[in-house]
Amino acid sequence: MKDTKAARSHQHTDPKALLHQDRSTHSCGSSHEEPVGHSAEGLKDPVCGMSVTEQSPHVLQRDSKRVYFCSAVCKTKFVANPDRYPLTALRLAANQPAPARADAMYTCPMHPGVRQDHSGACPKCGMALEPEMPSLDEEESPELRDFRHRFLCTLPLTLAVTVLAMAGHRLQWFEMATQSWIELALSLPVVLWAGWPFFVRGLQSVVRRSPNMWTLIGLGTSAAFIYSVVATVAPGVFPASFVSMDRVAVYFEAAAVIISLTLLGQILELKARSQTSAAIKSLLGLAPKTARRINADGREDDVPLTHVHVGDRLRIRPGEKVPVDGVVLEGGSSVDESMLTGEPMPVTKRVGDKLIGATLNTNGALVMRSERVGAQTVLASIVQMVAQAQRSKAPMQRMADRVAGYFVVSVASVALLTFFAWGFFGPDPPWAYGLINAVAVLIIACPCALGLATPMSIMVATGKAATQGVLFRDAAAIENFRKVDTLIVDKTGTLTEGRPRFHSAIAAPGMTDDEVLRLAASLDQGSEHPLAEAIVGAAHERGLAIGTVDGFESSTGIGVRGQVDGKALALGSTALMNQLKVDVDALEAMAETLRGEGASVMFLASDGRVAGLLAVSDPVKASTAEALSTLRASGLRVIMATGDGLTTAKSVAARLGIEEVHGEVKPADKLALVAQLQSEGRIVAMAGDGINDAPALAKADVGVAMGTGTDVAMNSAQVTLVKGDLRGIVQARVISQQTITNMKQNLAFAFVYNALGVPLAAGVLFPLTGWLLSPMIAALAMSLSSISVIGNALRLRSAKHRVPTAHKPSL
Repeated sequence: MKDTKAARSHQHTDPKALLHQDRSTHSCGSSHEEPVGHSAEGLKDPVCGMSVTEQSPHVLQRDSKRVYFCSAVCKTKFVANPDRYPLTALRLAANQPAPARADAMYTCPMHPGVRQDHSGACPKCGMALEPEMPSLDEEESPELRDFRHRFLCTLPLTLAVTVLAMAGHRLQWFEMATQSWIELALSLPVVLWAGWPFFVRGLQSVVRRSPNMWTLIGLGTSAAFIYSVVATVAPGVFPASFVSMDRVAVYFEAAAVIISLTLLGQILELKARSQTSAAIKSLLGLAPKTARRINADGREDDVPLTHVHVGDRLRIRPGEKVPVDGVVLEGGSSVDESMLTGEPMPVTKRVGDKLIGATLNTNGALVMRSERVGAQTVLASIVQMVAQAQRSKAPMQRMADRVAGYFVVSVASVALLTFFAWGFFGPDPPWAYGLINAVAVLIIACPCALGLATPMSIMVATGKAATQGVLFRDAAAIENFRKVDTLIVDKTGTLTEGRPRFHSAIAAPGMTDDEVLRLAASLDQGSEHPLAEAIVGAAHERGLAIGTVDGFESSTGIGVRGQVDGKALALGSTALMNQLKVDVDALEAMAETLRGEGASVMFLASDGRVAGLLAVSDPVKASTAEALSTLRASGLRVIMATGDGLTTAKSVAARLGIEEVHGEVKPADKLALVAQLQSEGRIVAMAGDGINDAPALAKADVGVAMGTGTDVAMNSAQVTLVKGDLRGIVQARVISQQTITNMKQNLAFAFVYNALGVPLAAGVLFPLTGWLLSPMIAALAMSLSSISVIGNALRLRSAKHRVPTAHKPSL
């Protein structure tokens, strides 16, 4: 029962387990075979002795060294009793960058184009890089740990130097010159050790000619500290105007407090930023850890999810999660799909129905066949799409990027102007005033809040939308959706269920109804269209002998052709018959009657002559009428464009309240319709689910694919509705509007903050009020500005999606 043990020890879900199920999983209860291509030279798990690599996600920091484990179980055992497992015999990786998962990539939230295979700082803005794909096994950010350590170790020194600077002259414990030396000694570790990462980043920004927040912090802190050191070591070089209370004025407390407050701000910011990946982590947590596989001999084993392959037979007991995507082979049950689709009601599943991995089997027992595993599952696709969208840039961010590009240079110029203005025109001591106000300008004008304004909103919104069954491919889709004023919808699979039911077959003179159905089914074997599936299924139900098709050809959107039993057959719409010059007048009246009842009609031609027609009906989705009514109430112009006959399309449209209908359109016609509306100045969204919709989906300002449709459609669209429910469009528009509002709030806050903060720091109110902004207050304000922007973005997670109500038309 090796597999069973492995299943029990596999306690956490990593995105690589979802995306790369072909890799073997190791645990303490399994055979511990070494992964192919990984060197095991000297690096061992201290608990079980298994050979591991530095790419293991299970790692622990101990005594300034990193200890690697083969699994979460071993790591847990070690943490519970570390003295039981000696480390002396093991080779440990010390003083190395934070461990990375295999194939892990790190990126900057402000500059998604920056990507590297290890953690660190962004070369453009100096911000800590984040994993592109979070993991449930992910430990606390190494930078967060480092900053917390530096902050806690130096906080007492900062408090001491601040108290001494503020009250030392009253306490008179030392001579003032001696006090300057004591302040220097207290602030030296704070500035040079705790603040060292800031100075390194500031220097890198200058070397790389990419000025950023660390440039300003480095300049401001260095100016205050170096001036104070010179004033302490060589006070004689300063004129008498710099002397205050028997010493040249020093500002060690300003430098120390700026460093400590910046560290505190970074700690709070990193904690807040970690919450933006909560949606992806919650999605990863949906995946079950194991699956119950039925072997060929009938024996059942619990195996890790990574051991499940396409074609495996799996048992799902009541209360268990569906392990992977597949189809029901035996049994019946109700499955709760709300965690992926947002649909609250459980869905009844019978033999032949599709199952989505990570959904919950509520009551009955099921046996399924796995069809999609690893990166092919719906859950893995959602995780990948959300991660990709979170790292994309919104068009609105371009403005912020342009402003930030000039911002640092402008602030440095203002600080220089402030220094000289106070030096030449300020009260005594003028140059001391000039220095301290210039430092305040440099510190308060940190552009971090400006840079974070839009990325944080996008990250939170895409994660929130995913939990509602709405997947945005990129930030541009979120920004553009709210502008949409025209919606083009396909019929089959979009407005309707996409599971057509065979209605009837009517033969032309000289043919029988069953023969028409048999020939049509024989030809349609090569088609994946839902209408074809209904025809083939009806032939099987009637026990008709389906023949072999040769030379199968598909004319997208209008029909199919091929040879069956030596006959040249064509099955499709009137457009295909006209193209082949087949006269269908004899059956046109009957076809029109069926279309008026809402059925889709296809003609069958044999050797250039009409052989009969087939009618297939496709019920309208229960939610479609409500969704369309709500969309129209919000001001959207709704247009139907379908490859079905115009009469059928108008019949369905009349029931749904759609006034503008285009029938028997080819993919090129849908594309042309989108282009025409765009040329009229309309912002167009296209909703569809088929291969024939792909060109129009790609051309539209926002393409919306049904999650129940084809992969081609989903790859061509910017938004995917997991449930395939048009109410998701209503949801997406609300999310878009809320997100853009949030982004504007963040940008406005960042601009107003800097517009007010810089003049205050420069001292423009001093002549009127005598107020000056201390560099310490400026540092606190700078940190709080970034935290406020992130906090405002996080509000989107709990924002109510207020959907406008509308009258639901009857069907």
